[in-house]
Amino acid sequence: MSTEGRTKQPTLAERMDPAALMRIKNLQLRAKAVVDGFYNGLHRSPLHGFSVEFSEYRPYTAGDDPRTIDWRLFARSDRFYVKKFEDETNRRCYLAMDQSKSMRFGSTGYSKSDYARTLAATLAYYFHLQRDAIGCVTFESKMVDFVPARHRPGQMQRVLAALEIESRGNSTDLLAPLEMLAEVLHHRSLVILISDFLVPLDQLEKRLAFLRARRHELMVMRVLDPMEVELSGNEPITLVDSETGKKIYVDPNREREAYQSRFKEHERQLTEILGRNGIEFTTMLTDKPLEGALFELLHLQSKRGSGTGRYRAVVGRRGSS
Repeated sequence: MSTEGRTKQPTLAERMDPAALMRIKNLQLRAKAVVDGFYNGLHRSPLHGFSVEFSEYRPYTAGDDPRTIDWRLFARSDRFYVKKFEDETNRRCYLAMDQSKSMRFGSTGYSKSDYARTLAATLAYYFHLQRDAIGCVTFESKMVDFVPARHRPGQMQRVLAALEIESRGNSTDLLAPLEMLAEVLHHRSLVILISDFLVPLDQLEKRLAFLRARRHELMVMRVLDPMEVELSGNEPITLVDSETGKKIYVDPNREREAYQSRFKEHERQLTEILGRNGIEFTTMLTDKPLEGALFELLHLQSKRGSGTGRYRAVVGRRGSS
């Protein structure tokens, strides 16, 4: 049959390209596309990623979740078995997303906020599929919205609705939201903090240490635009501080070396603060595929072992992301 005149379907790599992904208007469909692509990649290349382990099979009994049935084993044995995981207790997972004005910057056709929102939705969808309790926190100079972690019908939609609300705030203040977060989280949780962290770091360690002292597990995903890292371009430009409105004339060729030096020093300080508090840290550039965040998450699980969640990730050779 001739295919002439038909629209060519995008490849998986093309669908995972952030620029193509951002053209999907529905946030849940974006998240589903990333997670589905991630799982497809694992299934195609089992030696180049991660898989999950369970402790044993057991016969299916009335009341078990049918989703835990191993249908391949059923095909071989003509009996129903379910996978019994090492720890059946649901984990509480909170996505804490920075919505300040600095997150609205973007040189790629979409903003850091668009990317961060999709990142948070992707992680929420992934946890939802793992039957973990999911919640979210959005903030700028203060906490904007808080959705308590739950695993129940409609929870995913509640989280997505909170993520889609546009903040009207200007300045970034990580300190006050972290203090409020420590007050409202009454049960041990995994908190994934998503921000550009373009803020003074003087008092940050104290707040993070307080959360860690309450036995919360923290992971930081720093979202940056490529231009912020490299100060790319050759033509002089006028930059406007999105939070203060201050304008500054910049010649990238003259300022690039000094800018990159200050940027790397800020990153070094942040890395040291997080390292001293046992907090995992990864940088997500907005022109890179979001599935890299899922690899980082499984990498974290593999390092912490089976005690951190219901699944124990098994490390193979990490694929490129």
